[in-house]
Amino acid sequence: MSDSNRAVSRGTIHSGPFELAYSIEGEGKPALVIGSAVYYPRVFSQNLRQSMKLIFADHRGFAQPTDAYTASDYTLNVVLDDIDLVRRHLGLEKVIIVGHSGHGCMALEYAKRYSQHVSHVVMIATGPSHSVTHQAATEQYWQESVCPERKARLDADLAGLPAEIEAAPDRRFVTFCVRMGARSWYDHTFDAAPLWDGVHVNMPVFDHLWGEAFRDIDIARGLEHLDVPVFLGLGRYDYLVAPYAMWAPYREQFRDLTVRVFEKSGHTPPFEESDLFDAELLQWLSAR
Repeated sequence: MSDSNRAVSRGTIHSGPFELAYSIEGEGKPALVIGSAVYYPRVFSQNLRQSMKLIFADHRGFAQPTDAYTASDYTLNVVLDDIDLVRRHLGLEKVIIVGHSGHGCMALEYAKRYSQHVSHVVMIATGPSHSVTHQAATEQYWQESVCPERKARLDADLAGLPAEIEAAPDRRFVTFCVRMGARSWYDHTFDAAPLWDGVHVNMPVFDHLWGEAFRDIDIARGLEHLDVPVFLGLGRYDYLVAPYAMWAPYREQFRDLTVRVFEKSGHTPPFEESDLFDAELLQWLSAR
């Protein structure tokens, strides 16, 4: 459904050398979706907008810069403060905080820091970290469980990666995401390029957060003080993040954790199995 057929409220919030865009759609409990205000509205279903008020907000990796910026402008702590700035700007006392992939780590860390303003945490397709250990587990899962057709598709897609990155280095995060489709989607032939159309990316921010912050993060730190229910939705065919079993050492450290593995999804269950994902999420929210 196009924007013209549904009510969409848009705006921007100035924060340091960035302009954070946001988009608000739907009715119901407010859910703040961290990431890109362009990409993520395309991922979540129209049905979910009938039951939740979805607030899609940029973080500094996706926001338009308004001035020069340095490494001190995109630490994880600064990003978490921006998320709270969005919440306060919109006058929201409590939100469901939602994060997909690495943004799931942001959602959880935000809830640890601002727990008084969080009713629920939703983490989607998130691994415990991007550490060397967890990356090795991801690679082992890929090597041991993937059909030859999927591996051949990845090899073919990656063949053009260096040239494409060389031609547009500032877009390498998007280029990588699209060309890693065989590791990202249940349907390994799916072309995700339209989902990324018009998405602005600040590569230094992603290099730091995904390459350093999420590599070194200790997801267990502070969980003993987090008294907020957490939903962790994972895709059976997700070969981008650490596999399902890697969460085992952390489970008991959550006070209230619900894990759901979606059997016909890769890295994006809200898009790949939207009806089932919506039903599972809404049922979980209604029970908590």
